[in-house]
Amino acid sequence: MTTTAFTAAGAIAAPIQIRTICCIGAGYVGGPTMAVIADRCPDIQVLVVDLSVERIASWNDSDLTRLPVYEPGLDGVVARCRGRNLHFSTEVDAAIAAADMVFIAVNTPTKTRGIGAGQASDLRWVEACARQVARSAQGHTIVVEKSTLPVRTAEAVKAILDAAQGPQANSTPPRTFSVLSNPEFLAEGTAISDLEAPDRVLIGGEDPAAIAALAQVYGQWVNPEKILRTNLWSSELSKLTANAFLAQRISSINSIASLCEATEADVEEVARAIGADSRIGSKFLKAGPGFGGSCFQKDILNLVYLCRHFGLSEVADYWESVVTLNRWQQHRIAALVVQKLFGTVIGKRIAILGFAFKADTNDTRESPAISICLDLLEEGAKLAIHDPKVDPAQIARDLGQPSAADAWIPCDDVTEALDGADAAVILTEWQAYRELDWDVMAPLMRHPAWIFDGRGMMDFMALTSTNLHLWRVGCSNA
Repeated sequence: MTTTAFTAAGAIAAPIQIRTICCIGAGYVGGPTMAVIADRCPDIQVLVVDLSVERIASWNDSDLTRLPVYEPGLDGVVARCRGRNLHFSTEVDAAIAAADMVFIAVNTPTKTRGIGAGQASDLRWVEACARQVARSAQGHTIVVEKSTLPVRTAEAVKAILDAAQGPQANSTPPRTFSVLSNPEFLAEGTAISDLEAPDRVLIGGEDPAAIAALAQVYGQWVNPEKILRTNLWSSELSKLTANAFLAQRISSINSIASLCEATEADVEEVARAIGADSRIGSKFLKAGPGFGGSCFQKDILNLVYLCRHFGLSEVADYWESVVTLNRWQQHRIAALVVQKLFGTVIGKRIAILGFAFKADTNDTRESPAISICLDLLEEGAKLAIHDPKVDPAQIARDLGQPSAADAWIPCDDVTEALDGADAAVILTEWQAYRELDWDVMAPLMRHPAWIFDGRGMMDFMALTSTNLHLWRVGCSNA
């Protein structure tokens, strides 16, 4: 693929031919994104590299149910491309050397120590990637920030790459670099459809030829009108801002849900009424146990840190309140379980239905279930945890303790989880939980028994013959 671009002065920039793409990071962003690029651009060789031997082995497993990332439709995309123009490897240096374009899609967790601990992003892996690209790249390489990054991170990446520019041995072309920002806007559970039919593709940069080259890659299946071009800094900030606005809506509707419970209003009716306003819209107005996932909390806290760094304390306080209310919602639900079960859950079996942060993913990062389960364990409850996609080993890591009969146990099916339970707490909106026959399930539980519906999935009328008590988020009729 060859792209010709015009410089700001109108002169024709040198054409850039994209034949090989390398992506550093085979996780939730890198794997699906590169799979779709390979699927839609069969003339480009796509190499996804990662230092984790186990993760790469999972991507190469002949059993597609063992892919390290669960996303509806991902297995089909990988099946079409893997071995043709989609490859997974631990040979990072060789992949970088062969690439015309390198995507950086590594994790950027929140710092746990030092300056900015608890808010700022830990950029050690991004810096390590930049240094490895600087060391291994050949000729001209376009480096694309795909990870979520603080504003002006590209400056650090460019500084590292600029130090490596210049002539190389053996008369090879001089080593040069262009840096672009291309943040992802994927929703877990719909990542493949988000990639195949995106609302927009955002490319930030200063090099017209490099921007045109990346736009041409996406242009093989994305309408050019949806490919937006900005400067580097606007692109980096747009990702943080998008997630902050979405998370804000979730905290806002959850705050109203608590008011609905106190005033005999119904949050679903309120959400429908305000969502009909074209200025507001209906998306992200579903009350629940709070937001989770790898991005929302991390990105808001990053935004908070940046605002404080630039002296905008009032702005920082505003965005920090979104995270504060989200945590409050999770603690509130756990406290309600204790309250409804006669003020104590010591020794009581509580079925946890759903541990992933949302349906159609196996991702548990910042899942509301973690906080709620930890609160209930602290109160002395015995948890029976079921999730159709989350590995029990991951649950053990998230809870910080192995499964044990006196604390928590994983369950293979809902029936096992509910057997002898005093309550069921629905924390992930899996379709299978919507389809449960509670006339069959209710006799398994110890009565008086409760269902705590943290996702607003249950119908009161469906429980009339079961003698089950129901609390549903945002509804006063519980």
